[in-house]
Amino acid sequence: MAKEKATIFFCKECGYESSKWQGQCPGCREWNTMVEAPKAPRSAGRAGAGSRSTVSGFAAKSGGPRTLKEISADTAVRVDTGFPELNRVLGGGIVAGSLVLVGGDPGIGKSTLLLQMCRNLAAGNIEVLYISGEESLHQIKLRADRMGEFSDKLSLLCETGLDRIEAVIEEHRPQAVVIDSIQTMFRDSVDAAPGSVSQVRESTMALLQLAKGLGIPIFIVGHVTKEGTVAGPRMLEHMVDTVLYFEGDRHASYRILRGVKNRFGSTNEIGVFEMRGDGLHEVPNPSQYLLNGRPQSASGSVVTCAMEGTRPLLLEIQALVCRTNFGQPRRTAAGTDYNRVNLLMAVLEKRLGMRLGECDAYVNIAGGMRINEPALDLGIVMALVSSYRDQCIADDTMIFGEVGLSGEVRAVSLADQRIAEAERMGFSACILPRGSMQNLRTNGKMRLIGVSSVAEAMKVL
Repeated sequence: MAKEKATIFFCKECGYESSKWQGQCPGCREWNTMVEAPKAPRSAGRAGAGSRSTVSGFAAKSGGPRTLKEISADTAVRVDTGFPELNRVLGGGIVAGSLVLVGGDPGIGKSTLLLQMCRNLAAGNIEVLYISGEESLHQIKLRADRMGEFSDKLSLLCETGLDRIEAVIEEHRPQAVVIDSIQTMFRDSVDAAPGSVSQVRESTMALLQLAKGLGIPIFIVGHVTKEGTVAGPRMLEHMVDTVLYFEGDRHASYRILRGVKNRFGSTNEIGVFEMRGDGLHEVPNPSQYLLNGRPQSASGSVVTCAMEGTRPLLLEIQALVCRTNFGQPRRTAAGTDYNRVNLLMAVLEKRLGMRLGECDAYVNIAGGMRINEPALDLGIVMALVSSYRDQCIADDTMIFGEVGLSGEVRAVSLADQRIAEAERMGFSACILPRGSMQNLRTNGKMRLIGVSSVAEAMKVL
């Protein structure tokens, strides 16, 4: 009788399993994504915890097939996190039974954010269990002391064994759970090291069944790779309900929480936080922060408006164009797409005859934001022209619009919100696509200048 192999190969992107290694995954057609992992014992069941009561309870809840009319459609009650910025990204608050993945670079503030959220929930008389596999109870206590007083509703547990964690959650039945981090969790039945693909997948599936079976929202912290994606199998992000990424330079004070997946709300919302000595503080007016320190009457400086979900953000685009001292000019873009900047410079050379091939060009989005929205095109173009001609743009003027390869300025969505945000911040004039002016519902306080091409926008200067 042939001996059964102790390992299998599966795809990091889609989870496709195979008994042998293949260069291309038959499931998702991606190359070099097959990795070797120990085969789970048959006694462990499909998810390694099939014998636990939570799994059977979750399966029993679903029962047999039912029609849509038989299913209650009551609006789910969301729990306030105490952070309006976090509520915005989550879609209005925490949904019972949800599994939320929070990723980010080391030292960015993931654990601090979740510990402060636990503090707010405990202050609202909600039982919270914070499980750490990376810090001792003494370390968590030292970090918590910097944030202030904590309620007795918050309980701490230092544990990495998944079987023990499941038993504690089933026994105490907290109303919210935080796991820090998923890469430190392991199950004894899986013959692999903590943090491996098999352990991460097994641990996430067990936590998913706990969340759905008991109706407990669970937040899990995920480490990221050098490419900026969550470490472990790609299917990890498919298994959870919500994926949040904490972005920003850990050496800077400001952080951005961005939702990239959300089954209970929009995936385009962001929250802005500032890191201080006593923890994270919300930034209620990001536009004011992003424009703070903006130079007055300086060439190459343009204010534009980007939309992040339903939130308009005013940004300063800075451009510096100067004669090159080398045979090949340099191009640098910080905070926006480098290839998009090259495309817009090619439009200026071809359609307007500007000799940018003899100049170095540097474009920067001030404030540390990274935006790739097409509505920034006209602002980038005007900043490049302003620096090239050394001609200033009025400080009270805001510019937005998409630029095509023919030099035309195309309409963008949500023009009303962009204009309203600029007016709220004290701007009195706006250069925008003429196509966006047709359906505007403004009160006429701001002077609107519609343009249909880059040449028309340059004449405004």
